Amino acid sequence: MAVNLQKGQRVSLDKGMTMALIGLGWDSNRYDGGFDFDLDASAFLLGANGKVISDEDFIFYNHPESRNGAVRTSGDDTTGGGSAEGDDEQIFIDFTKLPPEIEKIAITVTIHDAEARRQNFGQVSNAYVRVLKIESEFDTQGETMIQFDLEEEFSIETSLVVCEIYKKNGEWKFNALAAGYRGGLAALCSAYGVNV
Repeated sequence: MAVNLQKGQRVSLDKGMTMALIGLGWDSNRYDGGFDFDLDASAFLLGANGKVISDEDFIFYNHPESRNGAVRTSGDDTTGGGSAEGDDEQIFIDFTKLPPEIEKIAITVTIHDAEARRQNFGQVSNAYVRVLKIESEFDTQGETMIQFDLEEEFSIETSLVVCEIYKKNGEWKFNALAAGYRGGLAALCSAYGVNV
């Protein structure tokens, strides 16, 4: 049975979980700007200082897999058509392959070309993140352990840190964050120490 979280809540991941699928979904509201909404899920693998150790620790559509294959994206869904179970994009995590110096994984969603297209998260609804316990890298169904629905209204933001998965006392935990930022992916890269 999935645990439903509110913004700011934290919960431990199942101690037996070695692999997780992070499913992200959303709907775009009616809008007549003439462009599709291209939302992109990314993961930042962070050290103790809250920054990437190298640029290789930024996982996104142009760099879809981390060192050791520990974290990878399902690919870029440019139209929001969705994949299995209604997720628009998915991120796979194999905790057994994560380098020991990685202490936090920030899961983010950004709007591609938001400024030029005059788009923001105020035009997005029904956004959620869910964590599934999976048995293998090919398992896209798994068991939903955590569900976090982003109910907050974001009026000007073009990027969101949806959640963080972090290590505390050797145990992985989930933080329902939902923090909005302006400046899109470049702003997040700057905040997490990625050279762009």
